[in-house]
Amino acid sequence: MTIETVILAAGQGTRMRSRLPKVLQPIAGKAMVEYVIDTANTISQYVYLVVGHQADAVKSHLSDTSVRFVLQEQQLGTGHALAQALPELKEESVALVLYGDVPFVQPETVQQLTTLAIQQDTLCLLTTYPEDPNGYGRIIRNDQHQVIAIVEHKDATTEQLQIREVNSGILAVPVKYLKTWLPALSNQNSQQEYYLTDIVAMAVAANLEIATVHPQYLEETLGVNDRLQQATLERWYQKQLAKQLMSAGVSCADPDRVDIRGQVIAGQDVFIDVNNVFEGDVNMGDGVRIGPNCHIRNAIIGDNVEIKANSVIEDAEIGADSTIGPFARIRPDTRLAPGVHIGNFVEIKKSNVSSGSKINHLTYIGDADIGSGVNIGAGTITCNYDGVNKFRTTIADGVFVGSNSTLVAPVQLNDKSFIAAGSVITQATEAGKLTIARSRQQTIDNWKRPTKNTGKRK
Repeated sequence: MTIETVILAAGQGTRMRSRLPKVLQPIAGKAMVEYVIDTANTISQYVYLVVGHQADAVKSHLSDTSVRFVLQEQQLGTGHALAQALPELKEESVALVLYGDVPFVQPETVQQLTTLAIQQDTLCLLTTYPEDPNGYGRIIRNDQHQVIAIVEHKDATTEQLQIREVNSGILAVPVKYLKTWLPALSNQNSQQEYYLTDIVAMAVAANLEIATVHPQYLEETLGVNDRLQQATLERWYQKQLAKQLMSAGVSCADPDRVDIRGQVIAGQDVFIDVNNVFEGDVNMGDGVRIGPNCHIRNAIIGDNVEIKANSVIEDAEIGADSTIGPFARIRPDTRLAPGVHIGNFVEIKKSNVSSGSKINHLTYIGDADIGSGVNIGAGTITCNYDGVNKFRTTIADGVFVGSNSTLVAPVQLNDKSFIAAGSVITQATEAGKLTIARSRQQTIDNWKRPTKNTGKRK
C-alpha cells in the first residue's frame, strides 16, 4: 500500500521571536523541517508540506527537495491544515502525519506506525509518557484499555489532567477514513479550531480499535516552540552524534562539548578535545588528534595529523603526519601534503604546500605554490593582491625564506635559494644563491636624541 506523508508546517511560531519561519530554525546547522522530510522520505512515495506563515521563504529554502507544497491560507488548527492536503491524497493510500517543528521522530518509529495502520486497517497514534504532560492532549482509554478519545489540555477536566499518557500528534491512518472524517470536524472548542485529534472519536464511532505505538526516545516527539526548547533538542541531538562517533572508535574528552553540524567520518584512535565544532563534511583518518576550541569545516584530514588548540580549517585538505597550530587558520582551497608543519598565528589561503615544508610563525601565505622542504620564517607574507587582481607566488623545493620577508607576487623563488631576513622580493631569485633585498644599515654620526619641549606655548 502507498504511504503518503503530510508534514504540517504552516504555524507562525511567535514564541521564537524571529523573522525566520519556525520550521526553518536550525538544529545542528540544519533546518528542523529538513530532518522531518528526511524521515518521511525513508518510507513515503510522496511528501506534502502544508505551508502558511512565510510560505514563500519555506518554499525557497526547500526548492531543491521533492516536497510538494500545499497552502493553508488561514491557520485554523491541525485538522484544517491536514484537510488542505486531502485532495492530493490517494484514497487507497495511508497518510502519515508529521510536524515540521518536531524534528527527530525516527524512521523506525514511523515504519512501525504505518505498518500497524496498514495491517489493522485503522488509525494508529504515536503516544508517550513525558515527565511533565502539561500542554499535551491526554489519551483517554476505557476499562479494556482501548483508546476512546483524546482531550486537549485546555479542554481537559481535573481528573483527565492526571493521565500520564499523552498524544504526540503524529499518526498514521488510511486516507479512505480521512475523506469522511476531516469534512465532519467541528471548531466548537475553547480555541475555535479544527482539532485533528477529534478524528479519534470518529474512529471509535466507526468501531475501529485504535492502535498506539511508543517511541524509543521521548525526544522523538518533542516539538520546538521557543529558544529554550530549541536548545534542549540541540543538546540531545549533539549527544547522539557524539555517541555515534565514540561507537566508531573516536575518543571525546567530553561528549557534551562537541558540536557536529554536518557529517563527520573518522578512523580509529581519533581524539577530540573539548569545545570543537565540525561543519559540513569532515573526513578524518586514523590517529588524528584535535586540541580544544577548533573549528573544522569541509575538510579532509589525513592519518596522524595533529591539530592544536584554537585552529580553524575550512574547505581544505591536510596531508598525513602534518601538524597544525595552535592558532592557525587554514582557509579554502588549501592543500597540504604529508608532513607539513603549520605553526601558531599562520594563515594560509588558496595554496599548495608540498611535503616536509614548515611555516611555523606569524605568517600569511596566499595564492602560493610551495615546494617540498621549504622553510618560511616568522613574519613573512605573500603580497598577492594589488587592489584589483590576485597573483601567485611560486616557491621551489628547498627554499629558505628569512624572517620578516615580503614576497611581492607574481614572483618565483627558485630551487634552494636563500632569502635574507627582512627582504622585499619583487623578482625571481637565482637557484642556490643568497638574495638580499633591503636597504643597507647605516650609523649616523653626531646624531642627537630628540628632547621634550618644556617651553610654554606662545
